[in-house]
Amino acid sequence: MTTEVIMPSSGMGIEEATVVKWLKNVGDQVNEGEVIAEVETAKATVEVEAPASGTLASIVADEGATVEVNAVIGMIEE
Repeated sequence: MTTEVIMPSSGMGIEEATVVKWLKNVGDQVNEGEVIAEVETAKATVEVEAPASGTLASIVADEGATVEVNAVIGMIEE
């Protein structure tokens, strides 16, 4: 099963964020709740946690990419 990693909403009025850093690489094992990326909005830097355990199968939004809130930024293969 594949689980989407979603760009989180960090507050009211925030519509997009920039991927600052991926802390895991494609192929790395991740555990549910583990911080796997950092994203930055106009107001804060937010940690993105893995929504499921498995392998980081793909990174959809590379570092430096600006992405809308709730968009898919990566995929985890369970």
